[in-house]
Amino acid sequence: MAATTSSTLTRDSYNRQSLGANLNVNVKKAKVLMVGAGGIGCELLKNLVLTGFGEVHVVDLDTIDLSNLNRQFLFRHEHIKKSKAEVAKEAAQVFNPNVKIESYFANIKDTQFNIAWFRGFQLVFNALDNLDARRHVNRMCLAANVPLIESGTTGFNGQVQVIKKGVTACYDCTTKDVPKSFPVCTIRSTPSQPIHCIVWAKSYLLNEVFGVSEDEAAFDHSEDADNAHEIEELKKEAEALKQIRESVGTADFAQKLFDKVFNADIQRLCSMEEMWKSREKPRPLEYQTLKPTMPTIDDAFLQDGQKNWSVEENLAVLESSLNRLSKRIAEMKKEQETGQTTVTPSISFDKDDEDTLDFVAAAANIRAHIFGIDLKTRFDVKQMAGNIIPAIATTNAIVAGLCVLEAFKVLKGDYNDAKEVFLSPFANQRLLAPDRPRPQNPTCPICTSYYAGVYADLACATLNDLVEDFIKAHLGYGDREFSITSDRGLLYDPDETDQLPKKLTDLGLQHGGFLTIVDESDEDVFVNVVLDILEAKEPLEDKPIKAVVEPDKTPEIQRKPKMAPVAESNGVTQTNGKHAIETASPSKDLKRAREEETEASASVKKAKLTQTGDSDVVLVDDEAGSGAILIDDD
Repeated sequence: MAATTSSTLTRDSYNRQSLGANLNVNVKKAKVLMVGAGGIGCELLKNLVLTGFGEVHVVDLDTIDLSNLNRQFLFRHEHIKKSKAEVAKEAAQVFNPNVKIESYFANIKDTQFNIAWFRGFQLVFNALDNLDARRHVNRMCLAANVPLIESGTTGFNGQVQVIKKGVTACYDCTTKDVPKSFPVCTIRSTPSQPIHCIVWAKSYLLNEVFGVSEDEAAFDHSEDADNAHEIEELKKEAEALKQIRESVGTADFAQKLFDKVFNADIQRLCSMEEMWKSREKPRPLEYQTLKPTMPTIDDAFLQDGQKNWSVEENLAVLESSLNRLSKRIAEMKKEQETGQTTVTPSISFDKDDEDTLDFVAAAANIRAHIFGIDLKTRFDVKQMAGNIIPAIATTNAIVAGLCVLEAFKVLKGDYNDAKEVFLSPFANQRLLAPDRPRPQNPTCPICTSYYAGVYADLACATLNDLVEDFIKAHLGYGDREFSITSDRGLLYDPDETDQLPKKLTDLGLQHGGFLTIVDESDEDVFVNVVLDILEAKEPLEDKPIKAVVEPDKTPEIQRKPKMAPVAESNGVTQTNGKHAIETASPSKDLKRAREEETEASASVKKAKLTQTGDSDVVLVDDEAGSGAILIDDD
């Protein structure tokens, strides 16, 4: 009997049987971007290459840490300290050599990743762990008109959301919860919990010594009126600390800082007898007493995140971190002085930045010891300071799989079949709760914005050129009042005109940067206009500013919808035959909408920016009001 020869099916054959011939071809041709190579990213990249996506680009600015290895399966112990994006590429390439993978060990907010670059992709996947980066990618995808699949997990909960300009809600269509704040007097004068000391070290001390200013997001000033005298004293302490900042990098810098915050400030608090009638007084520390018993530490000591440090060991870690941070600030100042950068030298907290983490852990523990509060390990401080909820590998895998399933619908253009899926294993409903994508919020200042591009001769174009020749003349603002902001804050409004003569480069603008224009008119108000600044490749003819599209035609900018008045009736609003307690008046609703727009527009009209970039836990309410917690994996 003749032997039967059976042909072996290839992976592509299986994919064609599963997806259908047309979709399989589209998948193989697709060029996609994945931002983030952490918990979700590792699972997602594996899924993309096994499914046969033709070209995958991976961007991640992080390096691999020991704590990643329990769930980010593309990484091994020998990869620690290496780039997540580069190692993920090497590991995933083995699964399917036919897929082209490009990796970038960089920040997605870098200027190289501009709108033109985003337009080169058919689809973008977000697998990020912080609010600021997510908002940036959301904005870039809207500007480039590229669909985005947003995803996130925290613990056993997860979510996948398809975002398409003009079709679905964008990431900023719903209000995001901000991190919990604490009364300023509790943080600065009467801490009683480890988190109080950690917030003090992270949001106050680090910023005052190495940052640009105090991070007001962590502090609640609602009680300031009741503590006027104490608030005034705290302001004096902050001013004295700024003077110590001038000695950064000197031999006695560490002692000056220690004597100020752990001795002099504590002695002042102890002198306020009324404050300590019902609680134990703090105990000031002497630098000269601790210094002789301070041990010598090395990298192995610092890497043991589970060790409880003594007060002397915390002092050693504090001095080590101060030396490292001082060197970084000195390098930044040198770059600024030599004209390599216009950015103000500053260092902010990042849970994955070893230097800032060591500083916060050591400073928080020394302060905790002074106030008789339990000390925390470096690992504990990282979790608490970074708002980290432990990640679950299974949740990451489920969400990554859902991302690919939604990607199939996007590639086919079936947005009507796309779903926003919530993973809630402890809810009363089923494990996966799919729902139709939420519609676009008509008052969202991000996805309702008008996007425009402008070529500029960055060497000579001034802000006044942009205002007069482009915004007023080309965009049609004319005599309207408006403000202009960049990611560095307010640049112009009718009351702030000092920067008009400055060149765009002097204002920190470069190729690929964004400007947001907000119409301040009372009636017939333009939607926000987002300008993509592009450096002119060729010399411009008569003016240093030129529109990218149809320079001789005034664009038709949409108007913001008028807010419908709400009928008031004895504090009760009639809704579909049922009564509901009215929670806000029309004027308050309008005020809130303006405040949300101001926040999204990078602090318009002198509003102070609220930094939430280091927040990892974000609450997003769905239409039913149940909500789902988004990403929190590093």
